[in-house]
Amino acid sequence: MMTEQDQLRAETRAAVLKALAHPTRIFIVEVIDREGPQSVQKLAAMVDADTSTVSRHLSVLKNAGILRDRKDGTTVFYSLSCGCIGGFMDGLEGLLRARRMRDQEAWAATLPGE
Repeated sequence: MMTEQDQLRAETRAAVLKALAHPTRIFIVEVIDREGPQSVQKLAAMVDADTSTVSRHLSVLKNAGILRDRKDGTTVFYSLSCGCIGGFMDGLEGLLRARRMRDQEAWAATLPGE
């Protein structure tokens, strides 16, 4: 039976996953994981979007606890709030590879034998 604590944990996890559920936000997280802290301006150039759009994506990620920010003069730099995010993304890649292998095996099984 799901307790109130289980429900709260599930809702919190779902909120983090929802924040990641956009291709641009996934790209931003991957860039920051790979290259370190990034400014809004640099990220906007990478995703070919205006800074206001990228700022909204960064806000979603920050509010979910995935990113944190640090101001240096007039520039704000965003970094991962936890190094485990990169590991999570690696785990996701493992899941996708396993799914691709399963799909390929299922497709191969439909081919006539030789």
